[in-house]
Parts: sequence; C-alpha cells; structure tokens
Amino acid sequence: MLQVKLIVTGDDFGYCPRRNQGIVDCFLAGAVSNVSLLVNGSAAADAAKLARRYNIPIGLHANLSEGSPVCEVLKTNSSLLNQDGFFHGKMGFRTALSKGLLNMSEVKQELKAQVELFHELTGHLPPHMDGHQHIHVLPEVRHVFAEVLEEYGIKYTRVPIEPGLHNCDWIPPSLMDFYLGVEEDSFNTVDVFTRHGIRWPDIYIGLSTMGKNMSVSNIWSAIDTAIVEFTSKASLPAQPTPQSRTVTIELMVHPGYPSVPPVGGCGDGPDDFSQSWERLHELQTLIKPELQSHYKTRNIQLCSFKDL
Repeated sequence: MLQVKLIVTGDDFGYCPRRNQGIVDCFLAGAVSNVSLLVNGSAAADAAKLARRYNIPIGLHANLSEGSPVCEVLKTNSSLLNQDGFFHGKMGFRTALSKGLLNMSEVKQELKAQVELFHELTGHLPPHMDGHQHIHVLPEVRHVFAEVLEEYGIKYTRVPIEPGLHNCDWIPPSLMDFYLGVEEDSFNTVDVFTRHGIRWPDIYIGLSTMGKNMSVSNIWSAIDTAIVEFTSKASLPAQPTPQSRTVTIELMVHPGYPSVPPVGGCGDGPDDFSQSWERLHELQTLIKPELQSHYKTRNIQLCSFKDL
C-alpha cells in the first residue's frame, strides 16, 4: 500500500491575532500540521510565541509584495517600494519586475533580512521557506531566492504545480489566468531550485481548494487525482517492495478568523483576502471529522517538513 505523507501548511501565520488564533485552533484539532510565518506581519512576534508554546512546526513565508520590508535600509529608498512606501502588491510586484524596475540585490537583501528576523523570533532557522503570493518562483527572483536558501542551508521550499488544475472549471477565468501564470513560472523554476540542491514535496495542492472552493470532497478528490497522476507517471523511485513506497504532498491552506480592521496586515492594514468569510470557511472545513477519518482510511499521515 502506498504511504502518503501530507503536510498541511497554514500560510500567513503572523498576519493578525485572529489569523494566528484560527491557525492554532486548526493545529490543535489536528487539521494543520505546519505553518508558514510572515515575519513582517503585525502579529509575527505573537505567532512565534504561539508556535513555541504549542510546538508547531514553523517555516518562513517570504514576503516581497505586501506591506513593509523588514530590512531597515530598504524602508525609505528602494526599488521594492511604491510611491506610498509599501511593497508594490501582488500584481504590482509582477508588473514592476516585468518592466525591469526591481533591483535583485535589494530582493536578496530583504530575503536575508527576513531569514535573520525569523531566526531572531523563533530561535532557529526555517526548515522550509516559500513565497507569499508565489513571488519566489518569478523570473529573476527564483535565482536570488535559491541562492538565499542555499546560503542558509534551508532544504525545503514549495513549487506550486497542482495536478488536475486545468480541469477545475469552478475557478473563475481571471483567477485561472493568474494560477496558470504561477504554474508556468513554477515549471521554469524547477531546474534552478534543483541546481541549488533545494527539495520540495512530490505533490502540491492548494489553488483548486482555496477559500470558498474548499470542501471535504474537493480536498479528497484533489489528493486522489494527484496521487493517481503521480504514480501513473512512474516517477516514484524504485524501492524494494511496493509497501515501502512513500509519496509526499503539501496542501496549502489559509484558515483563520477574519481580520477586523485596522488590526492586522504587514504594515498597511489587513487586505480583503484576510477579512473575508472564506478564512473561517477554510477553518471550519479543515477541522471536520470526516476529513480526518479520510486521512486515516487512505493511510495518509500528517507531518511537517522536518519529518521528510
């Protein structure tokens, strides 16, 4: 029987106290097994304390697109900032990058500052590091990101290529366009990360199951589809017996209690995503007993990057 190791990562830990509480509640319910910390989040220090208190496996959610930088010298005059003195935003960052307006040495400076702040807050380096709004797989950024991970000995990241994504007809066209852009960037990143000795789980899920699209059945079918596709490609390494074969999956989730302005955010207040009812919907879906029992039935073991 195929053994499945599933990392359920709660993104945006540190965004606000209500997101923190929701993610912790999910972890204590056995619904989230790993978290990704926004060190420039308004409640990052509180999140780090919660992770210590409850022994929650924690990595770094590198942020170059929302709020303010943590590197002091970049807070006033930097290519990473818009005219209001904040990061350019999810799409604004991509536009600035495509126009050649971003200084990659400043990108590297900020990424290193975020790793250092993570170490300061948690007392250790992140076992894994990914990118808020998938900025880490973008052209040029991917090279700098890989260099930083290699320099600090951070072994694991996320490569957001989701099996079956193209068949998800419930995703609106505008959002699907964004997801397909992320997928293309991710395909172009694989060789870069591989050259730097960086690893990631066999399977990524999280785009088709985000927000209102999250349901127990959607998570089940996303996992099942991904496993079938993965095994049919015969990409599993040859091992002594079929019983010993293991496949690793990361499920990206964004649970929480919705942010209430003005509290939250990464320097410029909470965004619509964090204030949305969809955060609570994800929380309520993830803690459903039928989801937990499905994991047990299918020989799916929840774990963190430290367990790989």
